Amino acid sequence: MENNSELIKSVIEKAEKWLGDAYDAETREEVKKMLEAEDKTPLIDAFYRDLEFGTGGLRGIMGAGSNRMNIYTVGAATQGLANYLKEAFADLPQISVAVGHDVRNNSRKFAEIVADIFSANGIKVYLFDSFRPTPELSFAIRHLGCQSGVNITASHNPKEYNGYKAYWEDGAQIIAPHDTNIIDNVNKIRGVEDIKFEGNNDLIEIIGKDVDDVYLAEIKKLQLSPEAVAKHHDMKIVYTPIHGTGVKLIPESLANFGFTNIIHVPEQDVTDGNFPTVASPNPEVPSAMAIAIAKAKEVGADLVMASDPDADRVGAVIKVGDDYVLLNGNQIVMILLNYIMTRNAELGKLTGNEYIVKTIVTTETIKSIADKNNIKMYDCYTGFKWIAAVIRDNENTARYLGGGEESYGFLAEDFVRDKDAVSAVSLLAEAAAWAKEKGMNFLQMLQDIYIKYGFSREAGISLVRQGKKGAEEIQQIMKDFRANPPKTIGGSPVITIKDYETLTATDAVSGNTVKIDMPVTSNVIQYFTEDGTKISVRPSGTEPKIKFYVEVRGKMESAADYDKAIAEADAKIEQVKKDLGVD
Repeated sequence: MENNSELIKSVIEKAEKWLGDAYDAETREEVKKMLEAEDKTPLIDAFYRDLEFGTGGLRGIMGAGSNRMNIYTVGAATQGLANYLKEAFADLPQISVAVGHDVRNNSRKFAEIVADIFSANGIKVYLFDSFRPTPELSFAIRHLGCQSGVNITASHNPKEYNGYKAYWEDGAQIIAPHDTNIIDNVNKIRGVEDIKFEGNNDLIEIIGKDVDDVYLAEIKKLQLSPEAVAKHHDMKIVYTPIHGTGVKLIPESLANFGFTNIIHVPEQDVTDGNFPTVASPNPEVPSAMAIAIAKAKEVGADLVMASDPDADRVGAVIKVGDDYVLLNGNQIVMILLNYIMTRNAELGKLTGNEYIVKTIVTTETIKSIADKNNIKMYDCYTGFKWIAAVIRDNENTARYLGGGEESYGFLAEDFVRDKDAVSAVSLLAEAAAWAKEKGMNFLQMLQDIYIKYGFSREAGISLVRQGKKGAEEIQQIMKDFRANPPKTIGGSPVITIKDYETLTATDAVSGNTVKIDMPVTSNVIQYFTEDGTKISVRPSGTEPKIKFYVEVRGKMESAADYDKAIAEADAKIEQVKKDLGVD
């Protein structure tokens, strides 16, 4: 306890300020209970720091405290953003922002508070009439000519969480220098009295179907195989929004593309921030797809798809014999990019000035596909704000074909600057119809990619470490990997170490280093082995966990080799986990 005495003293002093009249009665009562409790761990976790912008903006557990999502932390973030917008766009006669939200508990409340604070600061607000997919908020910023935007969402996090995604005028999530400038402005807010909560209704305009229609019309223009869809329009497609915002637009987008046999999962069409039918509303978790898979087995569906609560991530399950198998995020990105590149080639649309984007932790097979199709590929950091930055850098000079990351995010269009499950689901369904027209099912299409471009198998491992103690543990794990890098992984020597904190790539044999060309540093380490294994280690920017991304290579000369290639790769992944100490 001695080591914690100073920490406890400081958090008590901080918490006691939340007992003042500036805070509402419910908040004061919650803080009072934490102060009076014998166990001070909840108090420490609620007040030991202020919520900060990470790869996904502001995100945390809902409740009272400076390290929690509540009207005051949301208010401080919005006031800081408003102050910065007035500095950055001082010459504009009227600054405007778009505000949206997902289906989570308190999301509408937080969104209305955000709208009130912006309007109280003289900023015009376009507020969606109810929940919407995150990508539509990104679209609305560009469509309405806004300077910024905010979406209240915690994406696929558990029900206890909520979040605050801040966007810039290009529709992308905020990056440097704007992120640090906003934080500086937030830090200048010393108390609740600095936040303007009293809104100006004259500056708040409600938007809805008018924006939906334009957004869906733009997505329809992405279609590459209308003839295949027309022929296989009645393919059985099961879709679930997992209680989230996708129910609003994804079935309509599939219908726009020409699909006529969309099978719903009625109990998951119910929008509910408690996500009652799943332990976690995350389409990459097999249990979240269980009800949809059961429905698929019942009706004999060709394809199962899902979106997470804010409809920016996509999950997919394909039919393998009489069973249904969950695709991982790497496979989804690989299939979509391969489809888009192949169809563009077939349609004679490739001019040599096209490019795709992936994140550094996403499968290297995508680079093989791009290289063999003579299409430029960019690697960027995890998070769609970095994919958006590449699009911005290539604006009006090269054509974007698509980009994605292993965490089930994909973006097929440049009129949105965040991952988009609305367009991804529509294009996955179209890819299935296109494959069917070629006499292939989805599994055969995936196998065809592996045969042509090389077999890869990926696995993700997350170590969850909650609270202040957990944050310190994660920091120590990263230090240990830097201080004592593995010499071999999975029986193969490590030949290259990339450290994005120092932006150096080190030859493990000679010790020679070269500079990595990236816009900023990032707390990521990568190890590459002689046999093509790639390991990436990074703390999550949005959740209390450290993530390990494993990719191993294998041989696959024909479809008959598929099961063997998987078995060998899985055995190797298990060995890699042991070598890393995360099995």
